[in-house]
Amino acid sequence: MILGALVATALSSILLAFGATIGLGISSTAPTWRDASAALWILSGLYLIIQAALSFGVGGYLAGRTSVGLAASDSTEIEHRDGLHGLAAWALAVVLGVALAALLGSATLTRSSNNVFSARTSAAEPLLSYEIDRLFRPSRRPANVDLSQERAEAGRILLTSSSHSGMSSEDRSYLAQLVAAATGLAGPDAEKRVDGVIASSQSAIAKSRRSSVILAFSVAAALLLGAVIAWAAAGIGGRHRDGAPMPHWMGAHGSGGAYRREVA
Repeated sequence: MILGALVATALSSILLAFGATIGLGISSTAPTWRDASAALWILSGLYLIIQAALSFGVGGYLAGRTSVGLAASDSTEIEHRDGLHGLAAWALAVVLGVALAALLGSATLTRSSNNVFSARTSAAEPLLSYEIDRLFRPSRRPANVDLSQERAEAGRILLTSSSHSGMSSEDRSYLAQLVAAATGLAGPDAEKRVDGVIASSQSAIAKSRRSSVILAFSVAAALLLGAVIAWAAAGIGGRHRDGAPMPHWMGAHGSGGAYRREVA
């Protein structure tokens, strides 16, 4: 069981890294991920499901193949025990995968938050960094100007543009004043830039929500399918361990009745 879980986790990590390398990602930190077509999103989701099926299938098979056989002649009981071994390997692999992802995410956040105060950061930066860049893009700026606090405040305001009521007129006016003070633009030019950035932010947030829904659905489908495949693969591994015939749904030919296995 433990061997199957470790193999499933390792194989899943390798396949996910390979998918990310060739560009099968539903979202990314780069602004260009928003230009991805719906076909790429669907393909990425399908790849996530396929890699989970393959990983958990191999892990479940190893869990069933390496488990200790029962000294019983009831084939149904043996299959259930093997299936439970595969399901346990699936559960352990999921826990290991979540722990590994949390560890990597925590390390990334720790590195990125070094020497940065919370008042100067915003949750909008990873998502709307390009829009915030456009918002404070000046024609001329003195060297060594720190706009981190203004960027963080603007990012928090831009996040409100995705609400049902949209950005309030007060926030829009304040944002225009903030841009005018930081870039030196005239009032009408600052308001025009703010309106354009607000529209872009709404589009970016909507696409991010869609990709999050696709990602969540793909992960849920992959995990549920992985549990079923791990159960079935463990049963196949147990049959190979005992020298029993394969199930009829795999195309194996037999008498059609229930078989009995004798395990020493």
